[in-house]
Amino acid sequence: MTRHIYNREEYVRFDSDVGEYRTVTELGRRTAEYWDSQKDLLEQKQAKADTYCRHNYGAVECFTVQRRVAPTVTVYPAKTQPLQHHNLLVCSVNGFYPGHVEVRWFRNGQEEEAGVVSTGLIPNGDWTFQTMVMLETVPQSGEVYTCHVEHPSRTSPVTVEWKHPALQPKGPPPLKNLLSRLLHGLNRSPA
Repeated sequence: MTRHIYNREEYVRFDSDVGEYRTVTELGRRTAEYWDSQKDLLEQKQAKADTYCRHNYGAVECFTVQRRVAPTVTVYPAKTQPLQHHNLLVCSVNGFYPGHVEVRWFRNGQEEEAGVVSTGLIPNGDWTFQTMVMLETVPQSGEVYTCHVEHPSRTSPVTVEWKHPALQPKGPPPLKNLLSRLLHGLNRSPA
């Protein structure tokens, strides 16, 4: 397909599926009629489309149309706030391709629709995309927030949970404590 643009508006295009020019706006009507009346021009355009476009499409299709890169999903609060204070939870979805992604917030298994704000799709400049979907909320004791992400690169959704840090166990996990004690014991010099 060849597109012709004037003043940032497409007005006529060559449609290689039918081998003719198609009008996009009224401005392109006379141009399309004129070019469609020139049969050797149409044959040349169709030959170029068959030789170059279809061949090149087949060569790059696996890198573009069929390309899939799974997103990285991170959830964090915009500010560190105590329980029962207004906060903004951020679900950062980054590094995915293609650009279609669905991001939803849940609180205790129920979808949250009010107070949800999105940055929209942002290109990263490396053929991947990112978006941030925020939930305005006042976290309460015992609540679990989940960011639910669906993307064509995955057969199942990515879900990342967030609980207020006041509800998390204090201190490092027991295994980490054990490893720390073992390492300290090994680092002591004999008496």
